[in-house]
Amino acid sequence: MKKFFLLLFCGFMVASQGKAQTEAPQGPLDLATCVAIAIENNLTLKRTALNQLIAEANLLESQGRRMPSLTAGASSGYRWGRSINPVTNLFETRRIGNVNLFGNTGAPIFQGMRINNSIGQAKSTLESGQFTLEATRNDITLNVINLFIDVVFNREQVKIAENQLNTTTEQLSRTQRLVDAGSLPYSDLLDLQSQNATNQLNVINAKNGFRLAKLALAQSLQVPFTEDFDVIEPEYEVSKASLSPASPAEIFEIAVSIMPQIKAAEADVKSADYGVKVAKGGFFPTLDAGVSAFSNYVDQAFVFGTKEIIPFRTQVDNNFSQSGTLNLSIPLFTRFSNKSNLQRARVQRQLAEVSVTEAKNRLRQDIETAYNSALASEQSYQASLVRVKSLEETFRIAQQRFDLGAINSVDFQVAQNNLFNAQADLINAKYTYIFRVKVLDFYLGNPINLN
Repeated sequence: MKKFFLLLFCGFMVASQGKAQTEAPQGPLDLATCVAIAIENNLTLKRTALNQLIAEANLLESQGRRMPSLTAGASSGYRWGRSINPVTNLFETRRIGNVNLFGNTGAPIFQGMRINNSIGQAKSTLESGQFTLEATRNDITLNVINLFIDVVFNREQVKIAENQLNTTTEQLSRTQRLVDAGSLPYSDLLDLQSQNATNQLNVINAKNGFRLAKLALAQSLQVPFTEDFDVIEPEYEVSKASLSPASPAEIFEIAVSIMPQIKAAEADVKSADYGVKVAKGGFFPTLDAGVSAFSNYVDQAFVFGTKEIIPFRTQVDNNFSQSGTLNLSIPLFTRFSNKSNLQRARVQRQLAEVSVTEAKNRLRQDIETAYNSALASEQSYQASLVRVKSLEETFRIAQQRFDLGAINSVDFQVAQNNLFNAQADLINAKYTYIFRVKVLDFYLGNPINLN
């Protein structure tokens, strides 16, 4: 049943992949839909699932080595010239047609436990592949979340840039009137025109960044990119309560017990253990049993003293023979083959243990990075909130003073740029915090959403 569902999954992925390459999704997408599309279309995931079918076939083959083999066959041919008639055992010089029938079976009695250990190794490899499949899904999910948040972040950047441009455009229009009336020097107009051009460039750059972010997300989903491709912006408020109260060490203890990449690496160690046992089995004698049966028919076998051909059924019955064998093989000297195999198997196990350590270290480092980044971005967000609020008031006052002619355009632009930079820092801290918090939730085994 498990194999059936895996086959069904692979077939579904093949069919849906072809569809995804020709159809773009309709309407704005939420995060859950993006993740589902990415998992459905991802070729790495498809390849991993197909490798699982190969692993299942390897397990089936290993299990089959326990069973007896059975072979049956027949051959037919002709002989010319002087040859022995296989029925009469006499030399004859005429053409002889013959039919040979045979069947044999053989079974392993003792193989140095290599069969059982090979089965264990195949099961461990299959288990590792299943965890790798799950880990691949997780990697796809995290990547989509990151790209999804990047789209939302760049959309906010566009809004900020457009707001700044609108403010500058309004001030430029007012300054133009005042310069024309002779109330302000022409240099103020030139300064604002320069700032307005800079803000227009900022809008263009922000829109381009937004478009590239959408393109990156669409490509990760393996869907054609169109200008209509967009996402639904989630409603998410930054709160310190969103960050898990657990320490990085506590999060790691939970993650190391549930993360599939760790379980896959541990399954590889188990597989390597069986590999060592298989290699050790090469030093043991092997014992096999076999049974075979044989009969034949020739078209030149006559009833004694007559020219009557002995019937096919009679010849087969008369010529029927059986044999049974026991084969004992003792490896006295294998030109260091067994010793080399054992050494390779032991090294492979050590490499698997190193991979487990690497996977755990990588997991711990990712958790520590996410946790500290979340802390820093949350603090940065709170500080940026205060900064933006203060600079909004500063800019409001600067705008009033500029309208009254109390400050020049340079001072006005400084106030505006300070506000713009603070707003950019605020949204950067906000979405960095959101992503890192979701990464930590993921490592804790919690469902991932942005609502």
